[in-house]
Amino acid sequence: MKTRTTMIIAAGVLALAACNKKSPADNQASEIQANAENQAANVTAAGQNEAANIMNSAENKASAVKNESKNEAAEIKNEGANEAAAVKNSTDNTAAAKKK
Repeated sequence: MKTRTTMIIAAGVLALAACNKKSPADNQASEIQANAENQAANVTAAGQNEAANIMNSAENKASAVKNESKNEAAEIKNEGANEAAAVKNSTDNTAAAKKK
């Protein structure tokens, strides 16, 4: 009985071993497919990185333009306030001189 069981198990192991063997052509095909998948992943990653760099550059340029316009607007506002103050001081000085 032990011999019979051992023979059956041995036959099963041999059958499994025979099923799991790959031919050199199968191995080569698997390597080619894996290489192609890796290359595709690398191209995708490179494209995504380039797109991210372009977006970051555009955002930086947009921020620079926005900041420049804010600074220019503040400068115009300050000039207007200074002119208004000058006119007010001139008017106050004229009124004070007339009172004397």
